[in-house]
Amino acid sequence: MLGVETVVGTDHRQALSPLATRGSLALDFRAHPRAVACIAQFADTAPFDAVLGTDDETVELASAAALELGLPCNPLSAVRAARDKYLFRRAAQKSRVRAPWFAVLNGRDEWNTAAETAPYPVVLKPRSLSGSRGVIRADTRGEFLRACDQIDAILSRGADRPASILIEEFIPGVEVAVEGLLRRGRLQVLAMIDKPDPLDGPYFEETIYVTPSHLPEAQQHDARAQVQAATLALGLREGAIHAEVRIGPKGSTVIEIAARSIGGHCGRMLVFGGATLEEMILRRALDLPGNDFVPDGGARGVMMVPIPGDGIFRRIDGVGAAREIAGVTDVVISAHIGAMLRPAPEGGRYLGFIFASGETPDQVVQSLKRSHAKLDILID
Repeated sequence: MLGVETVVGTDHRQALSPLATRGSLALDFRAHPRAVACIAQFADTAPFDAVLGTDDETVELASAAALELGLPCNPLSAVRAARDKYLFRRAAQKSRVRAPWFAVLNGRDEWNTAAETAPYPVVLKPRSLSGSRGVIRADTRGEFLRACDQIDAILSRGADRPASILIEEFIPGVEVAVEGLLRRGRLQVLAMIDKPDPLDGPYFEETIYVTPSHLPEAQQHDARAQVQAATLALGLREGAIHAEVRIGPKGSTVIEIAARSIGGHCGRMLVFGGATLEEMILRRALDLPGNDFVPDGGARGVMMVPIPGDGIFRRIDGVGAAREIAGVTDVVISAHIGAMLRPAPEGGRYLGFIFASGETPDQVVQSLKRSHAKLDILID
């Protein structure tokens, strides 16, 4: 499409490999120095113009490789801080960026004292997980301690168990996502994305994204300004960012920011003059023409199909009927029959995705909800 030669760096064989015009490169994502050396060796014979990370697992490696090759990239310290919620909070606090009260628990022996003094309601979360995993609201001491137990159990199942839990003041209000691109530290916002379903806890499973935002321009301007301030506080300078922003009584507060795009299936909701989000990221990274980022007209949205309960995914009926709903453009079931599924805060994946478009965001939201109502999901 762009005439760009690509190499897919992967730690296992994947479906994208045949699409890589220069093949794929096997890398060990757990050993960054070795992976960077492998990329540099490959570049000796076929130089790269950009190195891009596509998810949380690869953004740090991509920055390290780009730094080694002398290509534009984010500082490693900035990427690491963006992946660690506590380091992000500290950076925001140091730069006087708007932020909630926060504290960190570095071990089980600190739980009881913190539960007595926390300014309820609060939100507890692991420092490093994404996708609402382990994010729990607590309104009382008992809920606080149960949340700590639950987060500790979630972390104990991971290969790299963090040693601490972040506590934050709960901010009432609505939540939006901000998608943007950085060039030499300057942020260009691609989309402001509303989350119309309330995210008040006790868990924070996301369901619907829709754009353009219905928020007044003054609130959108404040959200954009806070995201720009947060990127500067972290030291992010290049490439895609995805931010979660809470619009509360004191204005916009950046809850999280990632040095990557929204990614995955959700990125399909963003279209710019017929071009995909990924194409826009490549155009900007390679400084190609046509990267003025004008969104297509109308409204677009996606529903991340919620998982109704813990268990084995046995069956889903009604997908055909869900696709026939007016405004729906596609229904993708990404979970495999027989897979073990868990909703938030335990799970880190979705059952599938519903896409819709329409003249207004409200029309899109209604199409998504009517489509979802056609699905009959069996998990036991």
